[in-house]
Amino acid sequence: MTFEQWTRLVLDRVESALEHYLPAADVLPAGLHDAMRYAVLGGGKRVRPLLCHAAGELTGATPEALDAAACALEMIHVYSLVHDDMPCMDDDDMRRGKPTVHVKYDEPTALLVGDALQSQAFITLTSDVPGLRDAAPRQAALVRELALASGSIGMAGGQAIDLASVGRSLTREELETMHRLKTGALLRASVRMGALAGETPAADTLRALDAYAAAVGLAFQVVDDILDVTADTATLGKTAGKDAKDGKPTYVSIIGLDASRALAQQLRGDAHAALEPFGARAQRLAELADLVVNRVS
Repeated sequence: MTFEQWTRLVLDRVESALEHYLPAADVLPAGLHDAMRYAVLGGGKRVRPLLCHAAGELTGATPEALDAAACALEMIHVYSLVHDDMPCMDDDDMRRGKPTVHVKYDEPTALLVGDALQSQAFITLTSDVPGLRDAAPRQAALVRELALASGSIGMAGGQAIDLASVGRSLTREELETMHRLKTGALLRASVRMGALAGETPAADTLRALDAYAAAVGLAFQVVDDILDVTADTATLGKTAGKDAKDGKPTYVSIIGLDASRALAQQLRGDAHAALEPFGARAQRLAELADLVVNRVS
């Protein structure tokens, strides 16, 4: 099938699985569950679930195991967005083309939505899933990957550095460190968890996938920085130009727009090079690297 057909198939699977793994809106506390579903369902690029499914093709992971891992990743990602948008963080009122959770509901609800989605991610990973059932070491490996990627040496740590950097000048190396934690850690986990959901990958397989994920993760953030100054709010689905307005250091502010575009293309090449040992088996991962760099929103 074409890349577009494969993408649609995976996105449909993940949306259906998210419907399944999220608590129903009519289950108490109904208001919280309604807000969780509002935050997660029917929006977003789902890059992390796509990376997870693509990497799982290399190790023969079952579709059901990949669905569970993909849903857990998306829940953690969305929890971070919900908290990131709150007034105490970036104070944004639009996400994925609709009002942010604290605007649609209220701040206490938004806080609880993030907390509950984080818990729900680990509930999902430890559910009775074909391909993970009776495979406790595999489930434990997935839980550890997600916990490391979302904690203080991953996404949360990167956000802490980001908040402390507002109005400051960072070197390019410092900026890269921040983004490898804030954005890159969860993207890396998406690739690793996809691979770990199947047969235990060899060490050289994981090294190659780590190199690929490092390039894609950084490219994703570089392109985000480019789009923040070149795209409009309607296209982005979130407030355009906010990084500059808030005094946040970005690749564009540090190395310039043209150099940022060149860097994104360089990282795309690095991602493709990392996949060479896999040949045609890594076609979807290569296509996703192209998608990340060439996206317009």
